[in-house]
Amino acid sequence: MSTKDFIEKDYYKVLGVPKDATEAEIKKAYRKLAREYHPDANTGDAKAEERFKDVSEAYDVLGDAKRRKEYDEARALFGGGGFRPGPGAGGQFNFDLNDLFGAGTGAGGTGTGTTGGAGGFGGGIGDVFGGLFNRGGPGSRVQPRRGQDIESEVTLSFTEAVDGATVPLRMSSSAACKGCAGTGDTNGTPRVCPTCVGTGQVSRGGGGGFSLTDPCVDCKGRGLIAENPCSVCRGSGRATSSRTMQVRIPAGVSNGQRIRLRGKGAPGERGGPNGDLYVTVHVDPHPLFGRRGDNLTITVPVTFPEAALGADIKVPTLGGPPVTLKLPPGTPGGRTMRARGKGATRKDGTRGDLLVTIELAVPRDMGERARKALEEYREAAAGEDPRAGLFEAAKGD
Repeated sequence: MSTKDFIEKDYYKVLGVPKDATEAEIKKAYRKLAREYHPDANTGDAKAEERFKDVSEAYDVLGDAKRRKEYDEARALFGGGGFRPGPGAGGQFNFDLNDLFGAGTGAGGTGTGTTGGAGGFGGGIGDVFGGLFNRGGPGSRVQPRRGQDIESEVTLSFTEAVDGATVPLRMSSSAACKGCAGTGDTNGTPRVCPTCVGTGQVSRGGGGGFSLTDPCVDCKGRGLIAENPCSVCRGSGRATSSRTMQVRIPAGVSNGQRIRLRGKGAPGERGGPNGDLYVTVHVDPHPLFGRRGDNLTITVPVTFPEAALGADIKVPTLGGPPVTLKLPPGTPGGRTMRARGKGATRKDGTRGDLLVTIELAVPRDMGERARKALEEYREAAAGEDPRAGLFEAAKGD
């Protein structure tokens, strides 16, 4: 990535967020765009792949608080036209940015190497932008590069989501080419690029008296040139690698939840750290149990005598022995009772509750004896009208 790119590209616009966006807003926008334009979801779509690269590049800067601050300062200083050609011969105004930011040596004097003028950028303009662009000057070492983040999905059963599970995930990502051990050369002996002297970058005049840095076109930014390009990676040193990884999904995940596994993404380059793995979890429904946050839910039918007279009823639990609930006399249908500690596992290892909703079971067929007893009850309770208050309430005020 060149200095010119950092100054001219509007990464906020790429992610579709305002300049005062919070870290959470930036991360949310990146995740949405990354899922939409990920190469795995747009096979063969070059435009989507290029858009994904732009989104990733923008997040690499705005997702890091330090780099975002440096980017904003650079944009404010240069992107807003802070330095433009002034009057002079041919309309040009030549100056050295190191004279502005460095603590350089004056005539007959000696630099101290500490903070200098213009805000104290003591190391010169190379130091200011070196950390921002991950590039150094001529002869500097190409910096390590972090591996890409990987998006994946997994479908769990209801019980696996509640208790946690270890599942295999097959993933494809960019990694060092196995055919050439990442060198890009069939013989494993690439030579240093003579154009950029191994830095992977070249400087060019940017106007106004200072230079801009771009990736070297001869080695494509690698700093190395393969005399005998590898037939697998065509000299790039990188190839698509497929691997199966055993991933532990924590207990208590919910449907649609996105889990971040640090360092489980694509391998880095030149000793850089691995990217992260983001796994979106889908949970199959259970025929009996439901989920409400950390609590599980179940609907249990009871007979009229059990609800009216009270009873001890057994209720199934997920993966464990049944529990006994005591119904008080006169329990109405629709009442919810609680069995503590029989729900889903929380992050701290404790469990939620099992919420039991009572449902009155009305028999479709009954024997003669039961029918006669029910008719006798109806006659005995003939004076009771549970709907009497409805008509008064319907009249309103």
